[in-house]
Amino acid sequence: MTDAGAPPNPDSAGQAGNAPYRVLARKYRPSSFDDLIGQEAVVRTVSNAFETGRIPQAWILTGVRGVGKTTTARILARALNYEMPDGSVKGPTIHMPTLGVHCQAIMESRHMDVLEMDAASHTGVDDVRQINDSVRYAPASARYKVYIIDEVHMLSTAAFNAFLKTLEEPPEHAKFVFATTEIRKVPVTVLSRCQRFDLRRVEADVLMKHLANIATKESVEIEPEALGIIARAAEGSVRDSLSLLDQAIAHAAGQVKADAVRQMLGLADRTRVIDLFESLARGDIASAFKEFRDQYDVGADPVVVLSDLAEFVNFVTRVKIIPATADNVAYGETERVRAKDFASKISMRVLSRMWQMLLKGITEVQAATRPAAAAEMVLVRIAYVADLPTPDEAIRMLEQNGGGSSVVSGGPARSSAPSGPMASAASVTSAAPVRMPTSSPSAFGGGAARPQMAAPAPDPQGAAPQLRITSFIQLVALAGQKRDLMTKSALESDMRLVRFEEGRLEVALEPNASKTMITELARKFELWTGRRWTVIVSNEQGQPTLRSVNQAAKQEHARTAEADPRVQEVLSRFPGAKVVEVRRLAPEVPESNINADYGTDDPPDGSEADDDL
Repeated sequence: MTDAGAPPNPDSAGQAGNAPYRVLARKYRPSSFDDLIGQEAVVRTVSNAFETGRIPQAWILTGVRGVGKTTTARILARALNYEMPDGSVKGPTIHMPTLGVHCQAIMESRHMDVLEMDAASHTGVDDVRQINDSVRYAPASARYKVYIIDEVHMLSTAAFNAFLKTLEEPPEHAKFVFATTEIRKVPVTVLSRCQRFDLRRVEADVLMKHLANIATKESVEIEPEALGIIARAAEGSVRDSLSLLDQAIAHAAGQVKADAVRQMLGLADRTRVIDLFESLARGDIASAFKEFRDQYDVGADPVVVLSDLAEFVNFVTRVKIIPATADNVAYGETERVRAKDFASKISMRVLSRMWQMLLKGITEVQAATRPAAAAEMVLVRIAYVADLPTPDEAIRMLEQNGGGSSVVSGGPARSSAPSGPMASAASVTSAAPVRMPTSSPSAFGGGAARPQMAAPAPDPQGAAPQLRITSFIQLVALAGQKRDLMTKSALESDMRLVRFEEGRLEVALEPNASKTMITELARKFELWTGRRWTVIVSNEQGQPTLRSVNQAAKQEHARTAEADPRVQEVLSRFPGAKVVEVRRLAPEVPESNINADYGTDDPPDGSEADDDL
């Protein structure tokens, strides 16, 4: 992991002639603090300690495998004993531009004053007694005697107890450096005598740059997406990332491509995982089944597919909370763009529910005798609840409906839409219409009131109850109540209202709108309302989309606010300030001309439609 200009590493010997091949993890092992990546806090603390002369008698380094604990211990030993032949360096220093008198021997683990011990194979009290006996003698040639004990948590209780006195009051010429992956297994009596450093996992984007630099030095051509896959698979371990890079170079036997790395690691195609996520968010079980089976047929492990799906759910959630997360180059362009799109449309409660079901489902699939079938059942559960209310919402809906009648359906119908040339108008008979309450809270956390929808009593002869929808706004609100995020977003953003009658919707489509959505709309409307619907695509211009009307209203509010003398005075006092958002402190009667265009007394944007998307 050395950078250009760093002192030569003994493990980086040239491979010309008959020299044996050295794996990348050894060839590019750091030899100075300048070469360490992702451990800036450790370097800064050690640097300040050396400059002020506040050097402790013992350090303990902890972290996951492959982050550089043993390597850092060797660099510490080198820095403590750094000397130049001309005697120009008088004490410990972190600045080691060239090899010193003891550097080569320390980095090759053969210096007589730097003793390395593996506690995993030397766990007894006798091994510690040997250290206690030898620590009294002065170093033979170096400035300090340095004892590096790897995996120190493996020492026995008796060995730890034998170490305590020496560790608390060692001779001035002795220093101890411990390394462990299990810091909780180290007794508190030992920890209290050491200065602790937690080596953090290296960020994926930092690992990508490091791997790209090494690939350039090795004259290996590798796709950036492949670097991102390797960096994420390493989970913050530099050694693991270099081992995977070594394996990918051998696997590719030429240019290292992302598909080859996925195949090597047994990962599913990220684009197909995102498609599977979209099908689940829509509640489309048939599409989810097909996508999963297609991935399974080409060799994807069901556990890996669900794990990748859970990882993408987590990524979308993080993007929703911190939008800047989508700028992480460790993720592909497709992942980042589509994650931002999903984050703007899907509520936090839906994402949390998907995560919980996937987390439990992965465990079930791992223990199942038929993993593929178990994975399909997990997908069924996720898609089935995609448009169902959460328990607290169901309780509120029951309370608002009087507590005596059931308002939650037995589940969405999963029949496939009919295919044929009628792509612009369709009506599908549903076998299980759903009765909706007259009003319900926002299914996605919004606080605005929903438009009221009349729910007539059931026909005395036993006919299924029907829900009356008298405006386009109510139709959008109904999609929100049904938790159908994709349909709700399409009605608001992709469709311009031309004409509306009960049971008949005529719209003009935006250029980027999905043409296959029309057939699905007719089926869903009928399922939700209990009556047949016809949805027609018109060539007329139609009215502006609800979202564009809402955005125009917000912009007008911002312009009005900026024109206010009081706001102008504030802006003049703070150069560079600008109006970012305008919020109303009290509800305002909507403009009649806008509401008349949509045939309702409710605001066209239905503020709940934007609050949660």
